[in-house]
Amino acid sequence: MGEQIRITINGDTDFVDQKTLNQQSKTSEKPARRQRTRRTRTPRGPKNPQPKEWLASELSQGYIADYKPFNFVDGEGVRCSLYVSGCMFACPGCYNKVAQQFHYGRPYSKELEDQIIADLGQDFCQGLTLLGGEPFLNTQVCLSLIDRLRATYGDTKDIWSWTGYQWDELQQESADKLEMLSKIDVLVDGRFMEPLKDLTLQFRGSSNQRIIDVKRSLATGEVVLWKNLVK
Repeated sequence: MGEQIRITINGDTDFVDQKTLNQQSKTSEKPARRQRTRRTRTPRGPKNPQPKEWLASELSQGYIADYKPFNFVDGEGVRCSLYVSGCMFACPGCYNKVAQQFHYGRPYSKELEDQIIADLGQDFCQGLTLLGGEPFLNTQVCLSLIDRLRATYGDTKDIWSWTGYQWDELQQESADKLEMLSKIDVLVDGRFMEPLKDLTLQFRGSSNQRIIDVKRSLATGEVVLWKNLVK
């Protein structure tokens, strides 16, 4: 036997072999826990295209996500709003994420265009709004409707459009995008930025976005904000 150690616990005394005690101590020891280091994730932002990287001729499937006649939320006054399908910006927090798919909804049709033109003819309707989705990646649909509206009503109806593109980016874009820009009246530009979200803003979701008077901006060569901007 090895060296004996006297142990007294709660008045009871016993003798334990030193070797046995050492073995029990080793088995009772637990390995130290390794602390995990948490990685700080950088918030994901919208995609940022190069000039002419995304072309409507390659991406658009000619689908629309929805048509909402006579609403009050998509611009000034009573409006007819066409939501096109397909967007590449993929803004986190997008309020209409399902419409980012180019095949979502239903194909744009002559029958729908006829309906929109008829609805715009109502005296109380101020104009047309294009949103989605990304209207500037669906120029085939949008230009068809814009040209028919102008042929039917001239400038008596105004045209608003939302876009993820910034004004300066559009100036470097494809000919169809520039044509569409030249034919609308008001542009709400810029990606939706979730950290800048502000529900008190007029017709915008985040404070980086702007409401631009297109005609005056093209005439002066610099961005001119919409004259009725409140906030």
